[in-house]
Amino acid sequence: MPLKNTIKSLQTRISSLFTKTHNNNSNSHTQQRHTSSTTMHSHVKVHSIPIRSHVKHNAQGILAHDLARAQKLIQGLHPHGPLHAAETHRHRHGHGTAPPPTKPDEPMPIPPAGDPTAAANSVDVTDAGVTYTTSVGVGDPATDFTLLIDTGSSNTWIGADKKYTPGPTSVNTRNQVTVTYGSGSFSGMEVKDTVTLGQGLVIEGQSIGVASKATGFQGVDGILGIGPVDLTTGTVTNTSTVPTVTDNLFTQKTISTEAIGISFEPTDGNALNGELSFGNPDTSKFTGSITFTPITRTSPASQYWGIDQTITYGEGGQQLLKSSGIVDTGTTLLLIATDAFQAYQKATGATLDQTTGLLTVTESQFEKMQSLIFEIEGTTFEFTPNAQIWPRSQNAQLGGQAGKIYIIVSDLGNQSGQGLDFINGFGWLQRFYSVYDTTNARVGIANTQFTQATTN
Repeated sequence: MPLKNTIKSLQTRISSLFTKTHNNNSNSHTQQRHTSSTTMHSHVKVHSIPIRSHVKHNAQGILAHDLARAQKLIQGLHPHGPLHAAETHRHRHGHGTAPPPTKPDEPMPIPPAGDPTAAANSVDVTDAGVTYTTSVGVGDPATDFTLLIDTGSSNTWIGADKKYTPGPTSVNTRNQVTVTYGSGSFSGMEVKDTVTLGQGLVIEGQSIGVASKATGFQGVDGILGIGPVDLTTGTVTNTSTVPTVTDNLFTQKTISTEAIGISFEPTDGNALNGELSFGNPDTSKFTGSITFTPITRTSPASQYWGIDQTITYGEGGQQLLKSSGIVDTGTTLLLIATDAFQAYQKATGATLDQTTGLLTVTESQFEKMQSLIFEIEGTTFEFTPNAQIWPRSQNAQLGGQAGKIYIIVSDLGNQSGQGLDFINGFGWLQRFYSVYDTTNARVGIANTQFTQATTN
């Protein structure tokens, strides 16, 4: 199927999914709004691990990948989310309604990793324009695995590439694990083992999926899932939800607050250019203070790291969108609702490129482009014209033309007012510092030294 037809089909399916899910998931809750800006002090201990960015040599399916992921985020809803998790204390003290953990049987052989090749009609998870990974040790002594970092899913699993060999600390629970993504899937067995994220970040008895079959993953061993715990609902047999790595870091008292901070530096190549911090934000990675906003009450965005925001084209200019959506590390582009996208396209004068599916502008149009202004909890964040374009040195990876200017703002495939009207993906996140705070059910955003950078 030609790329443009694939993209159109995905956008149509997203629109129909919103019609179904919005009618079934209307949320009448009211919420007390508050703004909380926090400046951390230098004496606070920060646990952090490095992130490596990978720019695909062939990222021609970048928009199709993002739309497939968006479709799954809409379709794969659970009746809870980060708000529910915080309100019920995540069952972390043993007084919740979740069933007690099943006593594991004695270890048994782990099935070998299966064929990691994606099915012909699936979109490879690693086909995103930019992916980012970290090295995670499993077992004692530890074997290192290269895992994708994903705020939009919560299961941690291995075995897509490198084989897992059980050691003295591994216990097979005999439970089966199955997780589907918009652009891939895996199935296998659950084990509990020691996980080492970095110095001082060791988790005992972490639930891990060991893939016997994985589709859509190439060049990586699996996923480090750092989304809300309720996204694990129904993924493991005989289990209600599976504690995430951040859940266990908190319950094992390694960190005092169940929160994650993520920083990126804009890149046009493969490099160690990011950091994932656990517990406390790294004050060296952002400027000013962090603006926190509560997880949105609007469904389906409330099931993920969802926020409310207003997007305006130009300072004091045209308002494109005032709605709810999500912040998502697994999406490459900045996706906005169709009506907002059309208004943005008209304002910029951009035209749709049939080869890549992305908008493109001329040099003269680019010189006249305005910043996108994001208002979150009363604080404005500027997304500059340079931030809105794909790195020109990487045009070949898109299948695009050298010297052409491609825009990373794309059509989500649904009209606004559906409850998930934008996805602030990697292209947006690399300009800001973001915090995902489970303890307080909130998301934090701060400027960095790269917010105003000219790198593309």
